[in-house]
Amino acid sequence: MPTPALLADRGFFLRALCDSDLPWLCDLYASTRSDEMAQVPWPDHVKRQFLEQQCLLQHRHYLGHHGDASFLAIEHRNLGPVGNFYLLQTPPEHLIIHISLLPHMRASGLGSALVRQAQADAAALGRGVRLHVLETNTRARALYERQGFMAETSEGAHLSMRWCP
Repeated sequence: MPTPALLADRGFFLRALCDSDLPWLCDLYASTRSDEMAQVPWPDHVKRQFLEQQCLLQHRHYLGHHGDASFLAIEHRNLGPVGNFYLLQTPPEHLIIHISLLPHMRASGLGSALVRQAQADAAALGRGVRLHVLETNTRARALYERQGFMAETSEGAHLSMRWCP
């Protein structure tokens, strides 16, 4: 996937993830669960071990179930990695598997630019885009709804959403 112009103009680029990215990916994962973990009465080192295990399990799950996907780091030329974006671009629809940004990068337009690029790439091939979002993640859901995604079905804690060109 090409780096969206909005991101490139601001010094960001996309690159393939590699094994050496796992430590910062675990930090990124932990940042997405900080509110939840604040409620857990465990010592900090136990919370960290738990989050690292969960991150690695999630990462292995994505690799095992979506091996043909693009697993991308979102990186800034001065700041280093600030997020990740996992996208499967196979027929009949593209699938946004995962997108996360560090807290200071959220609500900055990066996620919107990535979703719009995924939509444009899919539309050029006559395809739609689908994704799953935690029903409790209202910020992400609002982002997807602004980009034209429609809620379809509830699947446990997740909501299936689809965009059609």
